[in-house]
Amino acid sequence: MKINELIEDFEIWTTNEEAELLKKLSSPVLLSTLSEHDQFRVQSLIRKSLITKIGQHDPFIVANEKIK
Repeated sequence: MKINELIEDFEIWTTNEEAELLKKLSSPVLLSTLSEHDQFRVQSLIRKSLITKIGQHDPFIVANEKIK
């Protein structure tokens, strides 16, 4: 039996707060416009590759299209 047969669906685990934040980020948003709590959540989503950061100084963030 192959691993692909065992794994039907691969999904990255997210908390309820992270899932709500991903819904908000369907279009690019400046990172500085988010609250400090949301910025902390965004950093964890960036590490999980669920959000893309665009730019260096005051970057834009947007949810990855693969996730939708």
